[in-house]
Amino acid sequence: MALDYLSVGLDPKKSNLFIQTKISPLFELTAYYMNLVTVSRLERNPTVKAEIAQKNFETSLPVGFLCYPISQAADITAFDATVVPVGEDQAPMLEQTREIVRKFNDTYDNVLVEPEMLLPTNQMCRRLPGLDGKAKMSKTLNNCIYLSDAADVVAKKVMTMYTDPTHVKASDPGHVEGNTVFTYLDAFCSDIATVNELKANYQRGGLGDVKVKKFLIEVLDSILAPIRERRSVYAADVAEVWKILSEGSLKANLKAAQTLSRVKKAMKIDYC
Repeated sequence: MALDYLSVGLDPKKSNLFIQTKISPLFELTAYYMNLVTVSRLERNPTVKAEIAQKNFETSLPVGFLCYPISQAADITAFDATVVPVGEDQAPMLEQTREIVRKFNDTYDNVLVEPEMLLPTNQMCRRLPGLDGKAKMSKTLNNCIYLSDAADVVAKKVMTMYTDPTHVKASDPGHVEGNTVFTYLDAFCSDIATVNELKANYQRGGLGDVKVKKFLIEVLDSILAPIRERRSVYAADVAEVWKILSEGSLKANLKAAQTLSRVKKAMKIDYC
C-alpha cells in the first residue's frame, strides 16, 4: 500500500505516511468514541450493511467489524482533518465521523474538528464498478485492477470486462448504460469527443466490444505507465520506504497524542 501511495505521486515531505497500528492513541480514541454511538445507528450505516451482507456476517457479526466506522472516526479526528477525499460508498462512513464529532463537542467541549467530504468531480469516479459489472471493485470479489498490475495483466483484465450481454455481434446495436467499459472510459479518458463517437457507433451497431476494450487498454496504460515507473524506483529501495513509514509513524504518534490529550482533558479524565 505504501508503494501504491508513493507511486501515484504522494510526496512524504508533504503527505505524512504512517502505519496505523503503530499509532496507539487511535485505539484509545476509538474506545471513548464508542460511548457516543448506538448499535442501531451503526447497523443503519449503508456501507456497513452492504459489507455485512457481502461477508455473510448476518448471523455472526464480529464486534470489531460493526465498530469499524468508529475506528475510522478516530483515524480522521486524531489528525484534525478538515477535508477527507472519499468515494461515494464511503460517504456514510464520513457522515458517521461528523456525527461523532458533533456529539463529542456538544457533550464535552469543542475540541474535535468536523471534517468536510471531498468527492471526485467526475461522477463516474465516485463509485467505479468491478470488472464483472458488480456495484464496485472489491478485493474480496477479485474484480479489481490494481495500481501494481503489469500492462499485460491490465490488458487481460480489460478483455474480460462486463459489457452489454445483448451486444452479441458487432453489427448489433449496443447499450452504453451499465456497460463497464464505457463507464471506465467516462472516468479516465480525457478525449471526450472520441468517447462520444465510440458510444454513438456502438449504440447504432457496427462497433465490436474488442475494439472498445483495446481503446480502454490504451487509455489506462497511459495513466498507469508513469505510476509503474515510479513504483519500480521505490520498490528497488524498500529500506527507504520503511524509513519513510517509520519517520511518518513517529510524527503521526505525536499529533494523535496531542488530540488524545485534548479529548481526555475535555472528558475530565486527564489524570496525572
